[in-house]
Amino acid sequence: MKASLKRRSPEKLLSTFGPGLAALLVAAGPATTLKADDSTNTTSTATAPADKPAPLPLHQIEGSGGIFSTLSAYIVNPPRDGEAVGRPSLGFAFVDLGHNVDLEALTVTESPFKRVEFGYGWDRLGLGDLSQVLGIRTDQVELHNFNARFQILTEGEFDQKWLPALTAGVHYKYNDGISDINNEVGGALANVAHIPNKSGEDFTLYASKLVTQLPRPVLFEVGGRATEAVWDGLGGFTDNYNFVVEGNVVVFVTGSLALAAEYKEQPRNYTAIGSVVRKEGDWWTLDAAYVVNKHLTLAVGYGHFGNVLDHDADGVWGLTTKWEF
Repeated sequence: MKASLKRRSPEKLLSTFGPGLAALLVAAGPATTLKADDSTNTTSTATAPADKPAPLPLHQIEGSGGIFSTLSAYIVNPPRDGEAVGRPSLGFAFVDLGHNVDLEALTVTESPFKRVEFGYGWDRLGLGDLSQVLGIRTDQVELHNFNARFQILTEGEFDQKWLPALTAGVHYKYNDGISDINNEVGGALANVAHIPNKSGEDFTLYASKLVTQLPRPVLFEVGGRATEAVWDGLGGFTDNYNFVVEGNVVVFVTGSLALAAEYKEQPRNYTAIGSVVRKEGDWWTLDAAYVVNKHLTLAVGYGHFGNVLDHDADGVWGLTTKWEF
């Protein structure tokens, strides 16, 4: 199987592994012109209308292209050949973290150019019984994520097949609710836990590489993040940056089904306050994504999120979906 994959042309790989793989190669790979047989068609595919690739990558909860909590170097729904700008994409995610704590995310991206992606993510975290424990009125926080990403390198650029896609991002985050909680607990978040801020900026750099020499195509993605955020910003922001690593591996089981595993390191540069504000654990999830059609993708996941508020959030389930126009 390995030898046969090496001998196949990119267009044969597309037909073998279906629209999921086609989406990644079309969206991130270098542009190619495939000419039709002169005896049957004198027009090259470069002048034909571009076909809609599968809706990959997914949206992650901050409103950028990725899996669930980690990113991808591929751009979401970039312009197809002949289009002036890309089309928007919409996403939704839900995670039941247990103890009446839940996380929802509404996301939207727009990629005006093939190398540029703008995204927004609205995240809501229900506090469960923490409000009763603290004796406060606030029962949720909302996080607004504003994202801008630029693809520095497309995969295989400059005719160098070993080159991964490389994308840098800037992410501004604003927490609506964390200041109210801090005020209601007498400033303890700022003065004791050293989480004084309601906003911050993350800076990310991600590389993605699709390997087709294995029995099934495997996508490897790894990145670094400079962040001031506590629990992705849902817990507020510190005054100091931490550099953390994150990444994922995606296996294309069929042309429509992909299995993924992701890991996201979490910073811990704040002070715990008993069992209420605890040191958070790193995140990891196992996910299965199904491409329903060229517009819709559905995914389910099993995750470990460590300490969330006053409880553990290990062995939890969630779902996410994305629609591309």
